[in-house]
Amino acid sequence: MAETTPVIFNNTVLRDGHQSLAATRMRTEQMIPVVEKLDNLQFGALETWGGATIDSCLRFLNENPFDRLDTLKKLSPNTPHMMLLRGQNIVQYTSFPDDVVESFIKCSANHGMDIFRVFDALNDVRNIRTAVKAVKEAGKHAQGVICYTTSPVHTIGNFLKLGVELEAMGCDSVCIKDMAGLISPSRAADLVKNLKEKIKIPIVLHSHSTAGMAAASYYAAIESGVDAVDTSIAPFANGTGQPDTLLMQSMLETSPRKPDYDTQALAEIGDHFKKVYLELDAFTHAKNEKVDADILVYQVPGRNDE
Repeated sequence: MAETTPVIFNNTVLRDGHQSLAATRMRTEQMIPVVEKLDNLQFGALETWGGATIDSCLRFLNENPFDRLDTLKKLSPNTPHMMLLRGQNIVQYTSFPDDVVESFIKCSANHGMDIFRVFDALNDVRNIRTAVKAVKEAGKHAQGVICYTTSPVHTIGNFLKLGVELEAMGCDSVCIKDMAGLISPSRAADLVKNLKEKIKIPIVLHSHSTAGMAAASYYAAIESGVDAVDTSIAPFANGTGQPDTLLMQSMLETSPRKPDYDTQALAEIGDHFKKVYLELDAFTHAKNEKVDADILVYQVPGRNDE
């Protein structure tokens, strides 16, 4: 029987949207005017933290990242907050001892983080076990990640084994994380369909529009039963970011799985972010906004010959 439950959109504009399109330079003060409106839209989650935001706050913006989390949580208490956690690397680029990982997660949970999307770039589950366990002990949602790419070893069969292992580890959901925008619609449909047959926990698809396929791949995944997808809000959407929320909802116009997010509110939020995008013009670039099919050959986002 075909899935008819409306698909859930998570929104990434406060984290991956500006990380992908404006070098993670959006300041908390530039977010504040629309956070309540985002909260009222009832997304599955607001991605507000993690990834490079901590590094950027400390290195470039002179902000305390925990103060940012406190502020955003206070302004949007009704929507779960989500962060990207690099497993044993936490939010940095080197491995840390277990007790440091555990303390960071406990502290983040105490500041209001709800969903921890935990990944290892090489899909080595040894590097996410401690983090997943710590998230569960904090009473929060642990989302295990399948990092998607293409190679002789990155097969549907191996992805399915990983999904089963993540569920057995105690993860509350699984995210297919296509960080380079390489997943095709047919592969997205196959992977979601087969995962649905193997695991019972919800499945999320995360991709980037760099190669121009993400929206179509989301559509195919939705048709195959994916529970949620990550969208952003233009101009911090599309290009090297996630598909725009209005775009994705419109693509599902006659689908029984079409969600009902307030288009007027989304337009108002988009108007605010257009102003912010102009304020961040020193960190934006037209190359990030265009489709770059070269990555389908080289599998390296942002490649150019200049």
